[in-house]
Amino acid sequence: MAEFQKIPMKTPLVEMDGDEMTRVIWKMIKDILLLPYIDLNTEYYDLGLENRDKTNDQVTVDSAMATKKYGVAVKCATITPNAARVEEYHLKEMWKSPNATIRAILDGTVFRTPILVRGITPFIPGWKKPITIARHAYGDIYKNTEAQVPAGAKAELLVTKADGTEEKYPIHQFDGPGIIQGIHNTDKSIASFARSCFNFALDSKQDLWFATKDTISKKYDHRFKDIFQEIFDQEYTEKFKQAGIEYFYTLIDDAVARVIRSEGGYIWACKNYDGDVMSDMVATAFGSLAMMTSVLVAPDGTCEYEAAHGTVQRHYYKYLKGETTSTNSVATIFAWSGALRKRGNLDKNQDLVDFADKLEAATIATIEGGIMTGDLASMSTLPEIHKADTEGFLRAIDENLRQML
Repeated sequence: MAEFQKIPMKTPLVEMDGDEMTRVIWKMIKDILLLPYIDLNTEYYDLGLENRDKTNDQVTVDSAMATKKYGVAVKCATITPNAARVEEYHLKEMWKSPNATIRAILDGTVFRTPILVRGITPFIPGWKKPITIARHAYGDIYKNTEAQVPAGAKAELLVTKADGTEEKYPIHQFDGPGIIQGIHNTDKSIASFARSCFNFALDSKQDLWFATKDTISKKYDHRFKDIFQEIFDQEYTEKFKQAGIEYFYTLIDDAVARVIRSEGGYIWACKNYDGDVMSDMVATAFGSLAMMTSVLVAPDGTCEYEAAHGTVQRHYYKYLKGETTSTNSVATIFAWSGALRKRGNLDKNQDLVDFADKLEAATIATIEGGIMTGDLASMSTLPEIHKADTEGFLRAIDENLRQML
């Protein structure tokens, strides 16, 4: 096997390891596709659930602060524990989503775009171009406070102003037991979300759609709508006109109908929860959740790359039993390539940028050459298909990569 001159890295990128099957794939990708070719320079943080529990989730905060320091991070999929996971892993408490913690610290916008390959036809036949989901990555239910309340309780929203005066807003008088939650957002975060979306649209020369439910949420959602419109009118109207692109606002239910009828080729900006749900819908409709790039872009340009899917729990349990798995690693590969490309661009390391480009090209060429994991094999229209296991797929990519280097 030919030896390659390893590409040096001047500045580290932050590496956030994760959980379950994606953790297994993470190591395979490094061993097979990265370490033979790159003198990999990372600052490593173990965001596996056991270590988050051991450190009382401080490791998540530390990884986010390191990302702010170095400007680029790559993250493996992680478990957000529910009650069942607390019992399974014997956790001290039900830790919050690490993604939500990192996004709150970086105050960025998540852009998710499907990876299109020949032979994988979208489930919605009219979709011809990628649809990028821009997800606001701060606040709402991901930074909520919630409680179960007993019968007879009265819930009120209390705002204590800086001068000590208070305003109360009635929420509900509970005749029986129930639940309540408080959510928030800030004008600053919404404004940075808006500018990130407008700038991304200009950079990619694509129309930008934005949608909320302002007819029902006349203060909360309407504030999103107003801030977007104010910033667009004051800062971006002329820029969009010169670029030949449009900004379009509508209600979220109307947006869904329009998206289904469209051919794609635009950015759809969504509030945090809407973006969480719609990015999964778009990814699945284009073919697979494992075929979706995801990058968190902070206002200062800091970027955190990750796969858009979860930890692939079902495959992990098969793996633990010694059974063969055929787990799609494409989105995780593209998380690494995205982070390496960004690091290379920041450090003016063209060799690293070129490697990232070739790694993506080799991945797509492998699939279009008929070698793919089971999820893609079940939907591919290629005449000849070879279903590869998890490691075999990565080995096939490596063969194509070596021919390109």
